[in-house]
Amino acid sequence: MERLQKVISNSGYTSRRKAEELIKDGKVLVNGEKVELGYQVKNDDIITIDGKIIETNKSDKVYFLLNKPRGVLSTVSDDLNRKTVREIIDTDKRIYPVGRLDYDTTGALLLTNDGSLTNILIHPSNKVEKVYLAKLEGIITGNEINTLKNGIKIDNY
Repeated sequence: MERLQKVISNSGYTSRRKAEELIKDGKVLVNGEKVELGYQVKNDDIITIDGKIIETNKSDKVYFLLNKPRGVLSTVSDDLNRKTVREIIDTDKRIYPVGRLDYDTTGALLLTNDGSLTNILIHPSNKVEKVYLAKLEGIITGNEINTLKNGIKIDNY
């Protein structure tokens, strides 16, 4: 048995958070009955959203390694209509980036629909080491290196 919102998300219908909203709004039925958030479903349960049966046996995981170009956002959508990494990948799967690279940054970025792998890679408790390479203009001084090693406060963080 697995939480309903997770099953909906894994089906590719929508994100887990949006699935939670649909459940709260009463738009999700399990075997024809309205259920509450956190409901546990079985493999043979029939899940419908707004009358449409959701295919829950989709276990096709996909993985894309993208060399993210400058001027592209590490997200699946943008309110300002800027280009996103999702637009670069040609797939009908609901994929999302694992981690973030800044808008003006280039580099390797993993995109997948595998939520378990994503959690392993990004959750701090798993202590997965990440390596970043930054190119600087000019010569950096010893004091500046020490400042970077000690961390820089941005907005009091």
